[in-house]
Amino acid sequence: MASRRKRRALKAEINVVPYIDVTLVLLIIFMITAPMLNLGVDIELPKSNARSLTLEDESVLVTVDQAGQLYLTLGRDLREEVDPETLVTKISAFVRNNPDVPVLVGADGRVDYEQVYQALVLLQQAEVPKVGLMSQPAGSEPPR
Repeated sequence: MASRRKRRALKAEINVVPYIDVTLVLLIIFMITAPMLNLGVDIELPKSNARSLTLEDESVLVTVDQAGQLYLTLGRDLREEVDPETLVTKISAFVRNNPDVPVLVGADGRVDYEQVYQALVLLQQAEVPKVGLMSQPAGSEPPR
């Protein structure tokens, strides 16, 4: 007798187990790396047609001078020199009590960008929802 070969029926299924494994590995990688990608400071920049703002009595002003020293003005209080930890503590307490208070950052024109950026990072740590950047209108003298 001649040996007959048995023909096996072809499977028309796709084995999805390797695809599921790869998908789960990619999901884990993205879940781990996504929080590390949030390195920026969220700020809301003014529009191009900026108008002069009228400051409320309860506004918060953070000022950075040429030497990089931080100054804080809360509402009608006098401007005081503060260190970074005190700035975060005071502003977070003030914003917690007044969530809609405007927080503005002003800096000397000769200050390095890094020092202004560090002030914005401190405001982010204080959980300030919106930050405005102060400037002088073109052609005007700075206040003394």
